[in-house]
Amino acid sequence: MQEILTARSVLPDDGTDGCLVARVWRPGIGPAIAVMRDTGVFDVTRNFPTLADLLNKPDPAEALSRVTLGERIGSIDDILIGSMPEARAAEVAHFLAPQDIQPVKAAGVTFAASMLERVIEEQAKGDPAKAQDVREAVRERVGEDLSKVQPGSQASEALKEKLIELGVWSQYLEVGIGPYAEIFTKCPPMAAVGIGAEVGLRPDSEWNNPEPEIVLVIAPSGKIVGATLGNDVNLRDIEGRSALLLGRAKDNNASCGLGPFLRFFDSTFSIDDVRQAVVAMTVTGQDNFRMEAQSSMSQISRDPEELAKATLSLDHQYPDGVFLMCGTMFAPTDLRDGKGFTHKFGDIVEITTPKLGRLVNRTASTQSIPGWTYGVRALMRSLAARGLA
Repeated sequence: MQEILTARSVLPDDGTDGCLVARVWRPGIGPAIAVMRDTGVFDVTRNFPTLADLLNKPDPAEALSRVTLGERIGSIDDILIGSMPEARAAEVAHFLAPQDIQPVKAAGVTFAASMLERVIEEQAKGDPAKAQDVREAVRERVGEDLSKVQPGSQASEALKEKLIELGVWSQYLEVGIGPYAEIFTKCPPMAAVGIGAEVGLRPDSEWNNPEPEIVLVIAPSGKIVGATLGNDVNLRDIEGRSALLLGRAKDNNASCGLGPFLRFFDSTFSIDDVRQAVVAMTVTGQDNFRMEAQSSMSQISRDPEELAKATLSLDHQYPDGVFLMCGTMFAPTDLRDGKGFTHKFGDIVEITTPKLGRLVNRTASTQSIPGWTYGVRALMRSLAARGLA
């Protein structure tokens, strides 16, 4: 992993030209809000004790441009080395997820390709051995191109009636082409992991995969103010058995990776860059297995602004802001060990797009990864000790 975790590899194509914000663990101090420069990583926690303080500014990028940089924490390369699984420790500076007291929500079934795979998971009852037979049957009846169906439209209602007649209507199709988007909780505040960290797979899951996604950063006002990359680890067998197991399938120890950094909107990066993004992913296993795929945001069925409105509105508020995973069109059927794809512990997952850089994580058991112990209370105590809260 060390050869991947370099500034040259993980930074966006335009380097530090954009407004890049990170969270860094500082030994003996605690979590810090930091900005990225060619000359290093600089602490701005005295100006913005939490990310929520930035998200409550009308224009976070403009607010950051007016502050005097604080102490230099170190070089990007040195902090990346400290972010490797074997090096991460309280005594070593390392990158955290660029999210603190915001919950991480996720939009499900937002791409036609992955929507059909969710139907297949449900029909197969979470059994990967049955998935191929079910896949062929569902596609024979439904077809493969649902991407042109506008969710909530008259055409989608007509299709719904047809599918009910065919006996293949599904709760996944309901949120995929129906009027309401699926928005669920991926993890609570402070629970996501950052670049270099291990992401968790439950040891009782035998069919799972990564989900490379754009993650919207939404201010308390409901305005999208930036984005980052995310890996919404998906336990297909557990979720496929019942939608009521979604929490068990999605919200676990180290349930998602975020990063490498948050990029706020400014003159170099906008919501249109998000809409046009192509997210590439590579999975490399210790068994020499390699898989490559990509997900194009241009094929999403609901616009990012629509997803943001479905998440934060007069009906549901987030006073500290919220992170929203947009979903993915990626649902792998590649063969591994002669069967459909599933992760193995030790897989290296790289997720990249030019404007947001590269997120790198390694898979491990949720029971072997150190448990989540540093929560909001610990953060508030740390900030109080520094005279910042």
